[in-house]
Amino acid sequence: MKLKDQYPLSVYNSLPREKEFFKSINKDYVGMYVCGPTVYGSPHLGHARSAITFDIVFRYLKHLGYKVRYVRNITDVGHLEDEVAGAGEDKIVKKARLERLEPMEVVQTYTVMYHKSMDVLNVLRPSIEPTATAHIIEQIKIVEEILQNGYAYEVDGSVYFDMDKYTQDYKYGELSGKVLDDLISGSRNLEGQDKKKSAFDFALWKKANPEHLMQWDSPWGMGFPGWHLECTAMSSKYLGLPFDIHGGGMDLQFPHHEGEIAQSFGYCGCKPVNYWLHNNMVTLDGQKMAKSKGNFISLDEMFDGSHSLLEKAYSPMTIRFFMLQSHYRSPIDFSNEALKAAEKGYKKLMTALQTLSEIPHVKGEKDEKLDQEINQLCDEIYKSLSDDFHTALALAGLFELSSKIYSFYNKQASVSGISKETFQRLQTTFTEVIEDVLGLISEDGGGDGVLDGVMNLVINIREKARLNKDYALSDQIRDELATAGVKLKDEKGTTTYKLD
Repeated sequence: MKLKDQYPLSVYNSLPREKEFFKSINKDYVGMYVCGPTVYGSPHLGHARSAITFDIVFRYLKHLGYKVRYVRNITDVGHLEDEVAGAGEDKIVKKARLERLEPMEVVQTYTVMYHKSMDVLNVLRPSIEPTATAHIIEQIKIVEEILQNGYAYEVDGSVYFDMDKYTQDYKYGELSGKVLDDLISGSRNLEGQDKKKSAFDFALWKKANPEHLMQWDSPWGMGFPGWHLECTAMSSKYLGLPFDIHGGGMDLQFPHHEGEIAQSFGYCGCKPVNYWLHNNMVTLDGQKMAKSKGNFISLDEMFDGSHSLLEKAYSPMTIRFFMLQSHYRSPIDFSNEALKAAEKGYKKLMTALQTLSEIPHVKGEKDEKLDQEINQLCDEIYKSLSDDFHTALALAGLFELSSKIYSFYNKQASVSGISKETFQRLQTTFTEVIEDVLGLISEDGGGDGVLDGVMNLVINIREKARLNKDYALSDQIRDELATAGVKLKDEKGTTTYKLD
């Protein structure tokens, strides 16, 4: 039996606000679109939360046996300062103007930086990573279709979505629970807003001033696309309409994803997607961490410990483990204490993984209770992952399996008490869930390269000696390292080293 049939997947669909069993449009195939970064600044913890969330979705769907086309875009034009009103200056254009660069220099710099950070976090690259500027033709075509269907109008070179006409035929706000008044509450009196029929209408295509740095020719004159339009064009081109899963942060539900839904109905009279998945935010003192709020910690600052709020540097796998400790729909509040706990948990799990590889199975008298316990734990781990990708519960199950592994290693329980099939299942489940699904890998710390790798190995050997109550060997390792100028520090279950 295939894993996806053995452990049916259920997901929390943000549109009906309930958990539903997942059924793909095409059997064994999944199309997934996720809103990627707007590349005008350094990637931060908020970017990591979304990327890791949907990396887990991508990995687990593949692990279950689906063939997945994962599309994650790069927004390189059209994301304006006032997201609700769809007005103000383009964020990338503003960055380029302030730094006296070409907009594509800004895009290239921060796209490369984003990729580098995601790579060290072991976030898999998507199947397709389209950019908005490479799909202008597709966006213009969709605007033409929406105009032809009567859900848009053109004014002085700009094209706006006609919300009054749309709400005569369809409902607006079902995804976010917002009403039309929310479209104008908090928005500013910005250039071009007086040209719309209604303050509720949003731009599909904006007329560009002659000095605007990014603009393209269109049937309505020189201009640039609206932010919502870009995702409709790219998702529909590569996945069709409707497709299976659309992901993104909860902050994108309104107005961005509501705009995508409206455009899809206006374009082809159909919903864009069957399942909406939204990750919660990383917060700092209860406030969303974001570039626009100026309260973010960049990933580079996390890795080198240079931010004033950090007590130390944290490795990429510590950050990844930190994210996995919470369900993706729950907020994560930043704290050094939580990161230190994640560092400790990550190291313990990886030590258990290494220990498991060193335990041979010996045939002997079977312990039915122990055999059943291990199989049940393996089942619970998969049931947790198939219950809306609950990584926190899956980690809890892995730590319970770790206890069994250490019991075998320390001879507190006999590995011969479980069948060969159960032992192989333990090895397969523990290894594949940690590495293939959760994406946790061994790392050397990224500081002194080979030295870090050697020291991690020595620390793991010493940890196993202590677990095996071989305190003489443990002390010998510590003392000989000290003589060689390497000082070990044991603190709250975690061992670190520094050169004297």
